[in-house]
Amino acid sequence: MMSVTLCLMSVLFGWLSLCTGQQDGNECALSNAKTCGQCIQVGEQCGWCTDINFSSSRCDEVASLIKKGCSEASIENPHGSVLINKDKPVTNRQKDVAEKLKPDEITQIQPQKLTLNLRSGEAQKFSLKFKRAEDYPIDLYYLMDLSYSMKSHLQNVKRLGTDLAREMQGITSDLRIGFGSFLEKMVMPFIITTPQWLEDPCAPLKCMTPFSYRNVLSLTSNGQEFSRTVSEQRTSGNLDSPEGGFDAIMQVAVCRENIGWRNVTRLLVFSTDAGFHFAGDGKLGGIVRPNDGKCHLENNAYTMSSYFDYPTISHLADKLSENNIQTIFAVTEEVQPLYKELSKLIPKSAVGALSVNSSNVIRLIIDAYNSLSSEVILENSKLPEGVAISFLSHCKNGRSETGENGRKCSDISIGDEVMFDVAITAKGCPGQGKSETIKIKPQGFTEEVEIVLNFICECECHETGIPNSPLCHHGNGRLECGACRCNEGRVGKSCECSTDEVNTEDMDANCRMNNGTDICSNNGECICGTCECKMRENPAEIYSGRFCECDNFSCERSNGSLCAGHGRCECRVCICDANYTGSACDCPLDPTPCLAGNGHICNRRGTCECGVCKCSDPKFKGPTCEICDTCPNVCMEIKDCVECLAFNSGVKKDTCAQDCNLFKITKVKDKDSLPRLTDQTCKQRDVDGCTLYFAFSAHGDTPTEVYVAETRDCPVAPDIVPIVAGVVAGIVLIGLALLLIWKLLMIIHDRREFAKFEKEKMNAKWDTEVNPIYKSAVTTVVNPKYEGK
Repeated sequence: MMSVTLCLMSVLFGWLSLCTGQQDGNECALSNAKTCGQCIQVGEQCGWCTDINFSSSRCDEVASLIKKGCSEASIENPHGSVLINKDKPVTNRQKDVAEKLKPDEITQIQPQKLTLNLRSGEAQKFSLKFKRAEDYPIDLYYLMDLSYSMKSHLQNVKRLGTDLAREMQGITSDLRIGFGSFLEKMVMPFIITTPQWLEDPCAPLKCMTPFSYRNVLSLTSNGQEFSRTVSEQRTSGNLDSPEGGFDAIMQVAVCRENIGWRNVTRLLVFSTDAGFHFAGDGKLGGIVRPNDGKCHLENNAYTMSSYFDYPTISHLADKLSENNIQTIFAVTEEVQPLYKELSKLIPKSAVGALSVNSSNVIRLIIDAYNSLSSEVILENSKLPEGVAISFLSHCKNGRSETGENGRKCSDISIGDEVMFDVAITAKGCPGQGKSETIKIKPQGFTEEVEIVLNFICECECHETGIPNSPLCHHGNGRLECGACRCNEGRVGKSCECSTDEVNTEDMDANCRMNNGTDICSNNGECICGTCECKMRENPAEIYSGRFCECDNFSCERSNGSLCAGHGRCECRVCICDANYTGSACDCPLDPTPCLAGNGHICNRRGTCECGVCKCSDPKFKGPTCEICDTCPNVCMEIKDCVECLAFNSGVKKDTCAQDCNLFKITKVKDKDSLPRLTDQTCKQRDVDGCTLYFAFSAHGDTPTEVYVAETRDCPVAPDIVPIVAGVVAGIVLIGLALLLIWKLLMIIHDRREFAKFEKEKMNAKWDTEVNPIYKSAVTTVVNPKYEGK
């Protein structure tokens, strides 16, 4: 009885393997997943059929599984989920209320903790709300360059504590302020290390002993104490122009307890009039050990400046971001361009220009703070491999953006709420299914959102598997989710093969055509070293061959038909019917389409291939090689022979017998009687000016049979008498016209001259002149003294 059962089981599973699910072209079916866990990691669209009697590929798209007969209840298709663990509402309060909240009681981002169950390829989405709280506490640390050139600036900083607290009342009532100073590393060539110089580097002026960095005053809410402490500070001196400010910034960022940072808005004001040293510059003083990014303050002084090199810019940016410190570079106008470039590399930083004596430092700090706090930018911690995150911002005025701009919103005022939609997607099963935790936070803020990522790597049916199931070939495997997961030493779909008899690698090698191909050409399964090809939905479409490398449906198509409908497909090659050829059987062997009007194939100037003329001479073209744009005119070449043979005239009249013995002339009545089944019909003018018509047929390239129309179109001679009479009459008429014109011009001229004469005659006068000889006898004398009295 047991042997009969085993035989039946072998037959059943053999039939199942022959009827393996077909290749539908989707990534689920192409994945060849052996277990449900492998299947669901291919993509969110993949499902697994747990029905033990299901005959097709178990891993496929859900709709395809249902179509193939798997019931919905038998399909494993887990989905991810989002669980909010902590959802404290954002804080709504006013600055002037009596109740004062502690910093850790103020919430600006919601929710605070979530758990995501991620299925491969399926994005899990949630929303984050951010609201700038009113009267949010601020810690401000003023880090100042105390080289001698900053002496005038130090005087104004002494009043910074009380003045800044007063000016910041419009922003916060909880302000703490601290002070630190820096100079340079205590080695040559940055400073002179002689005892005399170290005692007074500004001699003959009195200066403070050189130092690297000092935390002069930890954060305090006492503005008077700040002013008193700063007033006690003096400048110092060093050799080179760049300063060691990066060492100081690093210590301010990482020495949280020494500085007194709270979990509130943290501002670092960096004030200098010079450039900066960065990683690598320490080699000038023999310092080659990289900065370790740890706190090294003893008695509030940096003790390792001569041991560690300056930090890199990226290291500094990471530490500032890690400790949620927003940096304001308050620098003089000369070095402002340098620090603007530095600001581009440090998140949540701003640059402002100090006046000559730092008199505008308070306004600079307030403006920079407003600029930094008006923009919220979300950043996330390092993601596990295979996990991706995307953001969609919903900012003021209905503006929404994706990509990198989806991480930020600008122009945010106190009390404004903005939303961010976050989508997290996993590919496969990162970290072998181990839970991971990531964090999202606004840059420059201490609050963050903790997100626990759980990865769905197995189906629920994995837990209910049956060990050593008899359905897995004598209990050689675990029946899990409707399929066998073989025990160690067994392989095959139903664990029917032993690795002692058939090595797993050998099985795969026997199922490969060569090392560069897939197992069973990816069209079947390797069962104990033998390929069993897949079956397709269409029973007429079949995989075949030792390696399932052949099929009868992948041949070339023409006009939408396999092998153009004129052949059959065998192992992806078209076997054409009679009278057809070509890789797609789309080339007919019938020459009828190539026949010219004269009954010749391609006018004897080419060959007929696939029903199309291929002209042997490239100068010929056309459907039957009848057109030649560059050939000499054949009609003109044989015109002289036609003229002498048909009409005994023309230039070859005397040599006609010798030159034109190849032509056979046949006369017809007129041009309409010329035969149509000829190579060409010609129209030429003979030596008498008459138009003669003829047609010819050619054998090869030489015309031999010529048909000539006896009737020629000759021009009529002109009538000379009318022409001569017309010319004479024209000459006479032209002469008379010229005489008339001359006569008319003379008459007009004479009339004008006569009119001119008449006019002059009318104007003539006889004037009476005095006789020059006559003299009067009377003489008149005028007395000049006489005045008429």
